[in-house]
Parts: sequence; C-alpha cells; structure tokens
Amino acid sequence: MVMPLTIILILFGASYLPRLKKRAALLRITAFVMLLAMSNQFLTNIVMRLWEPEAIDLQEMPTYDLAIVLTGVTNLNKSTPDRVFFNKGADRATQTIQLYKLGKINKILITGGQGLFTKNGNREAELLANFMEIAGVAKEDIIIENQAVNTRENAVFTAEILADEYPKEQKHLLITSAYHMYRAQACFDKVGLQTAAFPVAHNSHPIRFNIEELLFPDPMCLVKWQSLFKEIIGIATYKVMGYL
Repeated sequence: MVMPLTIILILFGASYLPRLKKRAALLRITAFVMLLAMSNQFLTNIVMRLWEPEAIDLQEMPTYDLAIVLTGVTNLNKSTPDRVFFNKGADRATQTIQLYKLGKINKILITGGQGLFTKNGNREAELLANFMEIAGVAKEDIIIENQAVNTRENAVFTAEILADEYPKEQKHLLITSAYHMYRAQACFDKVGLQTAAFPVAHNSHPIRFNIEELLFPDPMCLVKWQSLFKEIIGIATYKVMGYL
C-alpha cells in the first residue's frame, strides 16, 4: 500500500470520488508530479547514489577467510531443477565467484531458504551453491544455510553456524545488493558478527548530463524507487522490532 506506483494509482483513483471532488485537481497534480519525478532517470540516479554505498575497488581489497552471501536473487517460481533462473541481483553470485577466483575470499557461506511465499521445494542457498560449483568453486569451500527467510534470520542463523568455527571478532565479507547493505550489515552487527561490506548490483551509476537522462522517462526507475521504499520500510520495521 505504500509502494510508489500504488500511491500514484490511489491518488488518481481518489480524485474521481464524489466526496473528494473539490480536491480532485490537487490529487491528480500530486500523482502526476510523483510519476514524473519517479520516472526521471536523472533524479532517480541522484537519490540512488545518495543511498547506496560505492563499489569497492578489487585491487584495494585484502583477503577474507569467508564471504557471506545473501540470497534473494533467483526466481524460485520456476521449478526446472537443472539450472538457476536469476532475477535482478545476480551480481551477488557472479561477483562472489570473481572474488573467489581472484583469491580475495577463501570460503563462501550462502544464506537463504525459500522465502515467505514460495511453495516449491527449491532453496536459494542450494541453487546458488550448485551454480558456484559449476563455475569452478570447490564444493568444500561452500557452506550452506538454507533456512533463513529474511535478513534478520540470515544474520542469526549465520552467526550460529560460525559460532564454533570462527571467532566473532574476526571480520568477514558481507555481499549483498547495494540498496540492501545498510540493513543487512546492521543485522549482522546486532548478532555480534562483524562484517566488511561488499555492495553489488548497484541501482546507481555515474552522473550524466544528457538529454535522455534529463528528459526521457524510464519505467525501470519506478522499480528502483520500489526497492528503495521497501528497504526504508524494512529498516523502520526492524528498528521497531529491535533487529538493528
């Protein structure tokens, strides 16, 4: 109900209600301005740049014993068992493999189960593990946590797995989408597991002053705003629940 496109549609719909007839013009103007602003590539990119942490230079990275990879990037509604169907955010898997191949990480822990609304038997951590093995990551270098259904559980269950094998004061590398990094890292801090951030799958890019970005609307911008709204609501909810 509080996603950008939903709000815009509600404003447009409310403008046709008889009881709001006197405010119809204001409601429609507000909806139009929101749609115009949130489909503008330049404005959307500015906001995303302010929200997302910058990408890490691989040359400046030390070597980490363990990378913790959060899932949420595959399409679990497709049940073909012999491959992985990726949604946006596949960088979480592909850049992890790159780091492993470059010797920047020694082991990989993948955390994530089915999610709240998935009904088939697939578990994301297992799918990504299979994908990474095919890409050349040694099976013995992959640890799977396949029960978590949200970021809070990612942190809690990962900490439980690592409690006996790794000291909590040791820093690990946390890999997730840039827009999600603040909440994810705060959850891991809360359970006492220190991590260094490696944000991937950025929604932002270098600022460009050109006609296309300044004037042409892009429907994908609304998708980026939806991710941002969802994350802000998630952070607020997690703070109320005491997860951060």
